[in-house]
Amino acid sequence: MRFTFLFAASLALASLAHQPASAQRVKSAAFSYLPETTADRYNQRVSRKTLPLPDGGFIILAHQAADQYAVERYDADLKRRWSTALPLAAGEVVDGFSQSNEQATVVIYQNAAGSQRLVAHSISLADGRKSPAQKLVEANARDRRPGVAFSPDGSRLVAWRYLSQSNQIKAINASVYDEKLQKLKDRTYDFHDQGDFFSVTVHVGNDGTQFVTLAGDQMKKLSVRRYRNDSPDVKVMSVSVGGTFGGKVVNIFDSRFVLRPDNTLYAAAICNERATGLYHSLKLVKFDFAGESDMKFAPEIALSADYLAEVNTAVGGAPAKRLEDIYLTDILLTDDKQVVVLAEKKYEEGGEGAPGHTRELHLFGYNEFLTPSWRSVVAKDQVAPAAEGYSSISYRATTSGPEIQLLTWEKIKGKSDLYLRRLDVPTGVISAPKGLGLNVATDQNLAYVKDFTAWLDPKTIIGVSRPSKKSAALMLNKIVLK
Repeated sequence: MRFTFLFAASLALASLAHQPASAQRVKSAAFSYLPETTADRYNQRVSRKTLPLPDGGFIILAHQAADQYAVERYDADLKRRWSTALPLAAGEVVDGFSQSNEQATVVIYQNAAGSQRLVAHSISLADGRKSPAQKLVEANARDRRPGVAFSPDGSRLVAWRYLSQSNQIKAINASVYDEKLQKLKDRTYDFHDQGDFFSVTVHVGNDGTQFVTLAGDQMKKLSVRRYRNDSPDVKVMSVSVGGTFGGKVVNIFDSRFVLRPDNTLYAAAICNERATGLYHSLKLVKFDFAGESDMKFAPEIALSADYLAEVNTAVGGAPAKRLEDIYLTDILLTDDKQVVVLAEKKYEEGGEGAPGHTRELHLFGYNEFLTPSWRSVVAKDQVAPAAEGYSSISYRATTSGPEIQLLTWEKIKGKSDLYLRRLDVPTGVISAPKGLGLNVATDQNLAYVKDFTAWLDPKTIIGVSRPSKKSAALMLNKIVLK
């Protein structure tokens, strides 16, 4: 098995063979945006506020005032075709934003009069016409906050509320809707067999099938339960990723599930030692519910002292004594089913109002058979005020053929800009960062809002940034790669 480690700091020869295209900013337009004021800035409900459309245009969810959002449609030349206001009453928060072939959907969380509700508006992509609010789910004010998830193509959504006893989740009541917000199915997912320590998430496929994903068995096992709308049968697949190894108890520290359009799920988990908190390994699992319904478990990648030494070499500076603050952020697939798992070092300095940091990216490549083929570290150092959370730092990524593009806002060699790196997935080769020429401001005011970054196609990027300290206004930019 070929397994190589690539250092981002020493890619000069590799980058010569895989140079990124240069970029030019084609158009810019004035953009109005009010930063979010949620209590938890580091766990965003809606982190993608620009959604591409098939005609080359896009829609945006814009926060225009304390009590108002708007959904706006732009064409490929940044001309606004329509704008639909979404006024918010006291206690209301936007909880979801998606789009299908014919409409956008905005989900709003309400907390008033002793109850919590999720309601939704559908908005026609053709003319911006908004439907009346429709209630999706309701829960008691003392219950856990209800949740919502969209299918990969936006044509289905599932909304749910938790049923708890002594603060432990015992079941979930869920309703599945189509893109017109017509109810398709009510379901109950029962967890009385899960004990008192597990985490659960609900996903929905393009056909309305629900997948309930669990990190359970005292945080040692990854499980998926499939619920179809046309059958009462429940299909379950699970695999142990923790346990006792060499006398040490190993648990799931962080996990991430990604549902694909073909109803396959990929799950990644970082496991650590319960007693010491030391990182132990990375696990990757594919749950395939098509045909015979099988499961593929990739060989584990040890996150040992040797890996720490490799990371310290790649990042430079004072060597870290242990791996910490590294969280899973993405599971990306290329067209030929090669997989890249991404993790990032993310932390706050501590104390109220302390800045947030995102540092090196950890990338792990697998071939289509889930065999590890390479791993790499991209060194970066980003910091933002607490008021912004991670909305301006971290990264954005997209796949295109055998390639992944990574976009970050950084200051490199004194130049503050959006930087593009390209990862050739079959080989693991990463290009050197290439500035896009936006000259992003570097003062203490809002300068870049990552939530609005999106690719309209492999060579066209939409982004929102502020060009200089002298400018107080954010700009909506269309960037075309040569």
